[in-house]
Amino acid sequence: MVLKKLALLLLTIVLIFTNGLSAFAVSNAQIHWGFKKAQNEVPPEAGATYDNLLKKYGAFYKADSEEKVVYLTFDNGYENGYTAKILDVLKKEKVPATFFVTGHYLESAPDLVKRMVREGHIIGNHSWSHPDFTQQSDAKIKQELDRVKEKTMELTGQKEMLFLRPPRGIFSERTLKVARDAGYIHVFWSLAFVDWKIDQQKGWDYAYNEMMKQIHPGAVILLHTVSKDNADALEKAIIDLKKRGYTFKSLNDYMLSQELGKDNKIFY
Repeated sequence: MVLKKLALLLLTIVLIFTNGLSAFAVSNAQIHWGFKKAQNEVPPEAGATYDNLLKKYGAFYKADSEEKVVYLTFDNGYENGYTAKILDVLKKEKVPATFFVTGHYLESAPDLVKRMVREGHIIGNHSWSHPDFTQQSDAKIKQELDRVKEKTMELTGQKEMLFLRPPRGIFSERTLKVARDAGYIHVFWSLAFVDWKIDQQKGWDYAYNEMMKQIHPGAVILLHTVSKDNADALEKAIIDLKKRGYTFKSLNDYMLSQELGKDNKIFY
């Protein structure tokens, strides 16, 4: 009788524990980031489902503001000879940027990474080996992020790393939560085009025109530094956007605006 009661008690505990875990479980359904592109300076919309999911974990893809502010970001998986030119343009035009780097980039282009930080740019996390996070365990995702942060600190002295861009733009609610629990904020984008195919470059005017026709207040611009088109178009795009009243700010400025908005209700 005692053994039977003990067995029932253990079964009850297991059921309670299992149900408790399921209550905290989050979906790992794979999501590929996407949206309808902006036109006529009207910001794109990803839809209420995505908006609510991103908001839940502090992620974002644009600034909800009518102010003509834009945030320039680059994804750096490998070096193709154009990043130095891009950095020259940013320095000349006094434009801040965030570079989302991989482990390969950190190991193969350390001098460029050092230069990014030295010239006031932010290094963001693009994972060590560029995997699909939805196919990785929680522990593996954390390891991927830790390795990038630690190597960046070793190379540049940048101690903090807040911003994350998921490899391939693939994510799930689970990966959003894992990253947020590790201290990261997912940064998606509201302006992008096919610029990463190095054997299909279309000329500087293609990159320029894509940037100009998709621009909107609060844009988070995603460019890849492997693109010759981007390197050749960037200076003219920046100059012409400034003429149209746009100001370039860093992702740190975005975070500050959010904090001020919470406290003083002056940002929307």
